[in-house]
Amino acid sequence: MYQDVLDFWFNEIDPKKWFQNDLDFDKSIQARFGALHQQAIQGELFSWRDTAQGALAEIIVLDQFSRNLYRDQAESFAADPMALTLAQTAIDKGFDKALSSSERSFLYMPFMHSESALIHEMAVVLFTTLETSNTLEFELKHKKIVDRFGRYPHRNTILGRTSSAEELVFLQEPNSSF
Repeated sequence: MYQDVLDFWFNEIDPKKWFQNDLDFDKSIQARFGALHQQAIQGELFSWRDTAQGALAEIIVLDQFSRNLYRDQAESFAADPMALTLAQTAIDKGFDKALSSSERSFLYMPFMHSESALIHEMAVVLFTTLETSNTLEFELKHKKIVDRFGRYPHRNTILGRTSSAEELVFLQEPNSSF
């Protein structure tokens, strides 16, 4: 079953879809993987964690699919702590060593999505190991924001947080959100 997630993410779709705001793509994920996402949220995909591929698939469901299924809603970030914990465990097991560079970038993505400066220190180390050209660059941009504000200001409205005056000025700058 986890192979369905990996085939979809790495073989069936154009990689340009990974980071685009595309409501039709979001709807296709909902139709195909909505029920599976709910199982992941409930921790019911625990048997997937026995292999590198299975762990990666569960992380994609929790980290990436959440952003598609709940675009512009607080729920899009609700599974982030679980995805990060699973990624940390997979790395501790050495699963990342069994994955391609592209696959590892998604195993590491929960580190990039974290609002913890400490987690971003580890993210820089992890993304430095990848052969893909721009993932480290994006991590460094994310880290700079978290180091400056202790969070991602572009999430404030969605999460019901009050933005500081400095954050409001920052949000007017180009590339202030992801």
